[in-house]
This record gives sequence, structure tokens and C-alpha cells, in this order.
Amino acid sequence: MSAVLIDDKIVHYEVLGRGRPVIFLHGWIGSWRYWIPAMQSASMSFRAYALDLWGFGDTSHDQACYPLQKQTELLGHFLQELGIAKVALIGHGLGALTSVLFARRFPEVVDRLMVVSMPFEIGAVNSRLRSPSSPADLVEWLLPNRDAVTEPARTDAPKVDPLAITTSFDNLDGASLMPIMDSLTTPCLIVQGENDPAIETPSYERVMTMSQQVHQFVLEGLGHFPMLEDSPQFNRLMTDFLALVSGESPRELQLKEEWKRRVR
Repeated sequence: MSAVLIDDKIVHYEVLGRGRPVIFLHGWIGSWRYWIPAMQSASMSFRAYALDLWGFGDTSHDQACYPLQKQTELLGHFLQELGIAKVALIGHGLGALTSVLFARRFPEVVDRLMVVSMPFEIGAVNSRLRSPSSPADLVEWLLPNRDAVTEPARTDAPKVDPLAITTSFDNLDGASLMPIMDSLTTPCLIVQGENDPAIETPSYERVMTMSQQVHQFVLEGLGHFPMLEDSPQFNRLMTDFLALVSGESPRELQLKEEWKRRVR
């Protein structure tokens, strides 16, 4: 277990591999642990980090740190502590929101973004996620299939402070990420599961009106955790995105024969 102290509070993280840095940020359920298959894939060519946000996993639980702004500041402090000047971010749910807000504030630091199962406005979030009875209830809803791949998310769900989930949505009330995405200069790949019960998928037509640096893939038959429901497919897409030349739009991915039929 690795950790750094930020504002005298413990922030837990893990790291695999060598090379240019990639940081994985988890969503509203679980912790860094469910990123292990993706981290192992990325670590073949990159140095893959995953950390627990405030209120999740083995990072400190302090409700003053749960607003999105504080989670975003956590990422900035983490990069400073580890001396990382340029990074690729891969975020899921809450981690995706944190990644986009960080990239908007520090575009010179973020080389590229992959955002998974991210809501673009509060209306896109199912009320069951916004006001959960318990994290364990959410994991049963979002990951109904029990197997070795999904077990890490289940195991760490009880560690989640429910207040960290509900507080993260306070910043989205009456707000929209669409203007941010429209003006985004950082290459950004949006990944959604076709059957995500928690987050409504933005239309492909709307995404194509965004910045030329933004592109979307909807993965057929998958739900809120595409990285666990079909790890091989998700990891292929991730590694193809990470392999793009710095500054290259992820829209170049649709030119690859493997992904043409997956675009809609």
C-alpha cells in the first residue's frame, strides 16, 4: 500500500509499470481496486497510477473534502507530490467529472482524457444513484453479475462514505458540463455503456457538435462498468486511445476498422 499526506490526511494510491504516467480515477462505487485489469493492460507501456478519492477506499474520510472542487484539488496536489508534470487521465463516473474539471483548469497538464459513464448534467443521473440507500445497494444494482472481475468493486463498496456520493452531485445542480465540453482543448474520449442504468448517454449527434478534440464510443450491451463487464474490449479501446500521438483527436479512432462498427 502506497500513500501520501495531503493537508495532513492520507491519500492512498497504487502504481504499476514504467513509462509516461496515466492516472485512473474511480467512480461512485468501489475504489482504485476495480481498475486493476485496466492498469495491468496500460502498464505494458505506461506507468499506471490509481488513487482513492476523498471518502473512498483507504483515503481519509472527511466530509469537508467531498465537494467536486475538493476532489479536483486532491488530483492537483497528488500530481505535485509525485512530481508529475504531464499526464493522461482515465476517469469513471465521479472520477470522470473530476478529470474534466481538472483539465479545464489545467489544460497544460493533461495530455488526454478518457471519461467513462460520465453525466453531462444532473438530469442525466438516475435518482437511485443520487440518493443511495447504501453503497452495497448500488453495487448490486450496477453490477448484478457476480464473478472474480467484479468482486473488487463489491469488496470495497462498504468502505464508501455515502455522503461522499451525495455531496458530489451538489455541484451539478442547475449546472451542465456541455459548455465545458464544447470548448475543451484537451483530446477527450467519451465512453458509455449502451445499457447504463445510472447515467443517460448523450446523443452521438450532440457529441459531434462539441470540440473537434472530443469523440464518443457507445459500447453495445454494456452497462455502468464497461471496464469490468467486457475488460478485453475496454482495454483494447483504452490502449488504442493512449497510443494516439499527443494532441491527436480521438476521432481518428473511428478510422480504424476495428472500431467503425462500434461508433453510432
